[in-house]
Amino acid sequence: MSADTTLSCLALVGPTASGKTALALEVARHWPVEIISVDSALVYRGMDIGTAKPNAEEQTQVRHHLIDIRDPLDAYSAADFARDAQALIDDIRARGRHPLLVGGTMLYLKALMDGLDELPKADARLRADIEARAKAWGWPALHAELAQVDPESAARLAPRDAQRIGRALEVWHLTGQPLSALWGQARAQHDSPLTAVQLISLEPHNRAWLHARIERRFELMLAQGFLHEMQQLRARGDLHAALPSMRCVGYRQAWAWMDQLQAQGKSMADADPIEMIRQGQAATRQLAKRQLTWLRSLPDRQCVACDAEDVEHQVLTRVSQAWGLP
Repeated sequence: MSADTTLSCLALVGPTASGKTALALEVARHWPVEIISVDSALVYRGMDIGTAKPNAEEQTQVRHHLIDIRDPLDAYSAADFARDAQALIDDIRARGRHPLLVGGTMLYLKALMDGLDELPKADARLRADIEARAKAWGWPALHAELAQVDPESAARLAPRDAQRIGRALEVWHLTGQPLSALWGQARAQHDSPLTAVQLISLEPHNRAWLHARIERRFELMLAQGFLHEMQQLRARGDLHAALPSMRCVGYRQAWAWMDQLQAQGKSMADADPIEMIRQGQAATRQLAKRQLTWLRSLPDRQCVACDAEDVEHQVLTRVSQAWGLP
């Protein structure tokens, strides 16, 4: 892709549990909108409850894209997203409708707006070596190792983010360059963004408000049958904890808890999931913190307080202004 493919697009973004889905549906009630999901978990089929995926009724109200497009066994990269989203934006606009990007996977947005350099393909032998060292020393130790060679990438990753730490170290060993530098090169190759995206960013004034919503949402997921969903995924027999799909927040903690129960010869009926719930909620809070940090690094975003009483009015006003619609 090159700079002459520039398109104008609107994105409703924010941390997990900030109310993006409900607000996007409200936008669609006012204007002819199609939603493009910007969420690395919603792409997977069979992962509905733990991802807070828009339900069938919500997806009937407005056309959604990039949901349920991959089996949990398969990968879906930021480059895949950028390619697919670009084509969808073009198609939606050609049909006289408005594409609305909605989600919180910031790497996907970065790939769409700035592009990604050609990165080396995964090296199975090198990845196995990295994972063996992580098993022996722990991921925090490899995070510290990454900080020595790629401090920028290390700064944005949690010390136990195995998937991304592993990939960053893999890129370093294969190219001799930090992953962050390769991303910088990709951006420098373009005089303007590949896709001109206007961001409406949902950010809470009171972080405690967001934390309370995260806790309630995790509890609601359990009430809706999240652990049964996990049992069904595990029963397939071809999924494992190292897959990107199973490393999604919530799924990762539930998988580890179920592994522990299996090792102890216990069933879920014999165990209290309270510690797994705490770990899942804590991991979700950390995810929200990283999302907010990324958003606050973008000076051109339009902020809306997601904990404000008039948040809906504010979002609709900004959307109306961005699209020049009554």
